[in-house]
Amino acid sequence: MSRSLPVVLAVAIIVWHVGPVSGKSCVGVVFPEETSVQTGPLMLNGLGLRERALFRIGVYVAALYVTQKSTDANAILTSHTPKQLVLRFLRTVEGADLKQAWEEGFADNAKAQLPVLKERIEQLNGWMVTLKRGQELTFTYKPGVGLEVDVNGTVQGTVEGEDFATAFFALWLGAKPPDRSLKAGLLGGDCGGTPRGFGRR
Repeated sequence: MSRSLPVVLAVAIIVWHVGPVSGKSCVGVVFPEETSVQTGPLMLNGLGLRERALFRIGVYVAALYVTQKSTDANAILTSHTPKQLVLRFLRTVEGADLKQAWEEGFADNAKAQLPVLKERIEQLNGWMVTLKRGQELTFTYKPGVGLEVDVNGTVQGTVEGEDFATAFFALWLGAKPPDRSLKAGLLGGDCGGTPRGFGRR
């Protein structure tokens, strides 16, 4: 018997016990099917690709995690349950561009609420920095607490208020998302194709 056979068998047993890694991919970016927060496990609802419309340049892949999968944007927005949005960047995005994107998104999807949300939008913007390819922004809604903001692995703080969290998630799931296909992907549809410029810094 070959000396290497016991080693091969041992590796096979380990792989059999561990099993395949479960995940879903969008333009080569993989997210796990499940994640967990302090309140418990969350399931991947969908992945969406954000593109710059004019040249179809990929900006980030977004992953939406919820307690119960749904294709109904309004049901997700009005649910008083934990949810999480992760943005993994495909290229460098300046902090100023992120701030502008949030402000435009709130104006498009929560215009009537802007006077009430203004100070909290400024709080969110205060945590925005330039993010490079492969880095992430993670937004986690915790009922009764607010929207926790994590910038590339470091929690910056929490924006209080269920109204703010709902308005924030509406930037992607509301009537005027930055990209229709992005919204469709987060609701369980196709995440989108390979954009021009993907893989460039």
